[in-house]
Amino acid sequence: MTTDNPLLDFSGLPRFDAIAAEHVTPAIDTLLAQARATVAKLTAPETAVSWDSFVAPQDDISETLGRAWGIVSHLSNVVDTPELRAAFNANQPKVTEFWTELGQNEVLFDKFKQLQASAEYATLSPARKTIVEHAIRGFRLGGAELPEDKKERFGAIQEEHAAVSTRFSENVLDATNDYKLLVDTEAELAGLPDDVKQAARAAAEKDGKNGYQFSLHFPSYYPILQFADQRALRETIYRANATKASEQGDAFSKKDDWDNGPNIVTLLKLRDEEAKMLGYKNFAEVSLVPKMAQSPEQVISFLEDLARRARPYAEQDLAELRAFAKDELGLDELQAWDVPYASEKLQERRYAFSAQEVKQYFPEHKVIDGLFRLVQTLFSVNIVLDMASAWHPSVRFYRIERDGQLVGQFYLDLYARAGKGGGAWMDDARGRRVHNGKLQTPVAYLTCNFTEPALVDGVLQPSLFTHDEVITLFHEFGHGLHHMLTQVDEISVSGISGVEWDAVELPSQFMENFCWEWDVLQHMTAHVTTGAPLPRALYDKMLAAKNFQSGLQTLRQSEFSLLDMHLHYDYNPFGTQSVQELIDSVRRQFAVVIPPAYNRFQNSFGHIFSGGYSAGYYSYKWAEVLSADAYSAFEEAAALTGGVVSAETGKRFQAEILAVGGSRPALESFKAFRGREPSIDALLRHSGMAA
Repeated sequence: MTTDNPLLDFSGLPRFDAIAAEHVTPAIDTLLAQARATVAKLTAPETAVSWDSFVAPQDDISETLGRAWGIVSHLSNVVDTPELRAAFNANQPKVTEFWTELGQNEVLFDKFKQLQASAEYATLSPARKTIVEHAIRGFRLGGAELPEDKKERFGAIQEEHAAVSTRFSENVLDATNDYKLLVDTEAELAGLPDDVKQAARAAAEKDGKNGYQFSLHFPSYYPILQFADQRALRETIYRANATKASEQGDAFSKKDDWDNGPNIVTLLKLRDEEAKMLGYKNFAEVSLVPKMAQSPEQVISFLEDLARRARPYAEQDLAELRAFAKDELGLDELQAWDVPYASEKLQERRYAFSAQEVKQYFPEHKVIDGLFRLVQTLFSVNIVLDMASAWHPSVRFYRIERDGQLVGQFYLDLYARAGKGGGAWMDDARGRRVHNGKLQTPVAYLTCNFTEPALVDGVLQPSLFTHDEVITLFHEFGHGLHHMLTQVDEISVSGISGVEWDAVELPSQFMENFCWEWDVLQHMTAHVTTGAPLPRALYDKMLAAKNFQSGLQTLRQSEFSLLDMHLHYDYNPFGTQSVQELIDSVRRQFAVVIPPAYNRFQNSFGHIFSGGYSAGYYSYKWAEVLSADAYSAFEEAAALTGGVVSAETGKRFQAEILAVGGSRPALESFKAFRGREPSIDALLRHSGMAA
């Protein structure tokens, strides 16, 4: 294959130093033409129905197109430019059209069914059998069984859905990049930590302004809510964040253009229409077909049960916070923009430490070293700095080795910046497979939005992580380990591929637990000034505060998950009830903290409207049952050996959870590791809500 176009070069790692927007269309057109030619060959009567002649060539075209388009999608998320956005939007309909065509191809569908019924099927490995089963399920969900006159409409739904979903995320990104809050004097920033003020001053100077400039990137705006003594400042930034990409967003230059309200309705209508065409009652049923959960009713029951368990703790949390805010802070009525501030003050009073005090012990280099040390001990690997071109100068590249052999590699993109989507995520750059007798090792993108190192008085100060940011980093690295430590050689079920969506958070949430272990923290902390490790006394206070407001947090996650499920289960997007009215009704039933009427958090709820979690946001809590129970195996090992960082237990976790990827059902993998069905007990205990 020609390598004049860097997007067509699959010989190694992506050539990010050479890829430009003008490469996108020629590359995608070439790959689509090649893919369609392969499909034509596979559907010809003379092509035998066997793994090597039929399935393997499909894997090849899926991988090359998927890798090239994955690079374009990744760049759109991390270095958005007008040229790249135009190229992405011009090619997305073509890519979506091809995948829809493939999913509706009756000849391919029939040949997969023939393969499943053939004598060869019995000789296939378990991983290959799983791939055939997943393919048949995928054809059914892709509309392959629809009559011809409905396939065209089904394809149009997929294309429109992809375009509107992209527009949703672009609106959030544009609104986030648009907003700037300039504060003239330092006196107005009373209560804010020095490093936050330094970053805001640097942001203002970068834009040629005096004063302190804040944005809606999390490391910039959230410290105002958490620490700023000036209540009006907190309210200003809260309102901006709560109304971005909405009709309420008066602080934004293109409020109407960026309003995601109509996009939400369109997406819900398209999903509902798709579900009905496939013979399902609602989109929630469609979403759950490839997941662990059996039905929307089971998910709603799980969430409502969790909400009932959490509610007494949440009500107690809120009562304590209101009383403290009134008696100690003079806030007679606690508002949404007061909650993070009052919570921080209450935590400082109750546990005699602050988040800012803890942050001084988590300089970036020490956290990264500690994370790598843990992973190396648990899974018998080495992580070393590697070389590769990247999309931004701050991105680093690493390799994972075992016994001198390459296992996987990853890009680490840690800092928030303009043109980069918010939040944190892991994505795959390349999956593991054996192809033509040669092993292709997996490569991952690990992306966060932390504060970048700041230049203060000519001296570069290291980035300091909050403990919550440390947890986020461990979470995403857990996803990365799932992708990179797989031992499955079939790309469709290696790593995270083929894993049920409500189980894919197991390794990520599992890794979070280590952020609370003394055995781990003492090796990943060093005071930014003195170099001293985290004091045991401060650690004990952190541990005592671990479940501070866990009732409120659990209820909030349950509320979000129920909103998502009801939007896709029993909400009628064609009816008279608005999305906001449904949200309000769910809140009246389950929430204890009701936000202001202008709050439009759903207009930037990318997980369910542009991120693949539609009727699936419950997965976080569902998988947390699995991850907490899995982690309890390490706690049991610690009771015997005195240390939770157990290489022996880590070896079993790797073998039964990480290594097998999507080659078998997640419940089977869990039971192979724990020797039994999962239990909610560990989650309740870890959350401080055990009876």
